[in-house]
Amino acid sequence: MKLKICEKEYLIDDNRVKRDSLLNILYYIKTKLDHTLSFRSGCRSGVCGSCAVRVNGVEKLACKTHLSDGDIVEPLKNTKVIRDLVVDLENQKGCLENSKAHLDKRSDTQITSKDEKAIDLQSNCILCNSCYSSCPVYEVNSEFKGPFALTRVYRYVHDKKELNIQEKIDTVQSSGVWDCTLCGNCNMVCPEHIDIKNDIMMLRNISVQNGYSDPHMANFNSGFDTNFGFDPNQF
Repeated sequence: MKLKICEKEYLIDDNRVKRDSLLNILYYIKTKLDHTLSFRSGCRSGVCGSCAVRVNGVEKLACKTHLSDGDIVEPLKNTKVIRDLVVDLENQKGCLENSKAHLDKRSDTQITSKDEKAIDLQSNCILCNSCYSSCPVYEVNSEFKGPFALTRVYRYVHDKKELNIQEKIDTVQSSGVWDCTLCGNCNMVCPEHIDIKNDIMMLRNISVQNGYSDPHMANFNSGFDTNFGFDPNQF
């Protein structure tokens, strides 16, 4: 079978392609065909997220993906490519830090299994950066805090161990919850099936409850006159 990886074409035995994951094929190419091929990997079991790439334009974990003849493998989008499939993730790391998406001030509140379940799904994020690669807002605005940072903020807003919730809500108002287009691309590529779009919508609701509103609506013009064309003086 013929595979295209980072603009290079490789001929791989059909049986190997059918049997092995993309990550195993990358290792095979690295050791047998092209020693210069560069890529990231870690756990090889879909837990660390480090092997995320794009296959035919869609974000995938290489360790969980099988290929077909003619498939095209590329690095994640919306970030600088260091070499081949290895990309620079420093900006995404900064988005996470700037969003205060971590435990800041610890509470002594007793945590129940029900409390843990409320934030369990968001805690499953493996930081693979697939959502950032697929995000049309982050593509044009690198200051956008982005999908996984916002869903992690939502996780800590609902974490009873966190005392400093207000600061987290304040932090996501600029280049945050109101900038998302709610396109759902992040949901479609998340390997942990986190409903990131819904988390952002819920953060918007929480923001409104805390006195915030969509800043983009301040300049919104409906195109209608305030009296909808009705002139009370004509009668």
